[in-house]
Amino acid sequence: MIEIVKPALEHLPSYKVALERGWSPDNVRLLEATREQLAAIEEDPVAFLAGLDDPEAKGPPITLPDGTKVPRLPGCRRWIWDGEAAGSIGLRWQKGTSALPPHVLGHIGYAVVPWKRGRGYATEALRLMLVEARAVGLGYVEITTDLDNPASQQVILANGGILVGRFVKLAAYGGAESLKYRIDL
Repeated sequence: MIEIVKPALEHLPSYKVALERGWSPDNVRLLEATREQLAAIEEDPVAFLAGLDDPEAKGPPITLPDGTKVPRLPGCRRWIWDGEAAGSIGLRWQKGTSALPPHVLGHIGYAVVPWKRGRGYATEALRLMLVEARAVGLGYVEITTDLDNPASQQVILANGGILVGRFVKLAAYGGAESLKYRIDL
């Protein structure tokens, strides 16, 4: 069994080991994000952890992969935990609406460490994160995935996802064709 935990100092050593093994919690920025997180942990672990839970969007703007800066949305990050770090799942939203700005690829993003994939961890983590999405007042969530990622597609479908259709990502994300799903809450 897994749980999703609010990142805390007690979990940090295990999370750091996962990063050091080359895993990235960011499916877009990959190893760049890993290096940034390791540096932030080294510099100030408490500040790093505090920045992962930002329901008031008080943090700095977000930099998209093409360098464009956009306002931060409210959000939270949880770690997928099975006694040690098994991955990461995040939720972002806009206050007062379930809609997202065009530059946001979905409400929820997740990544499981490679050595623990295929165990149903992402499916369970998404199920648990849907509870948090309801708690912030969302009526639905949108989740996107690449066409060549059947594992992620299965995770979404297992949690009640309905395929909305294909779309082309903004140029900032490389302009690739992707899939958008919706899960009504």
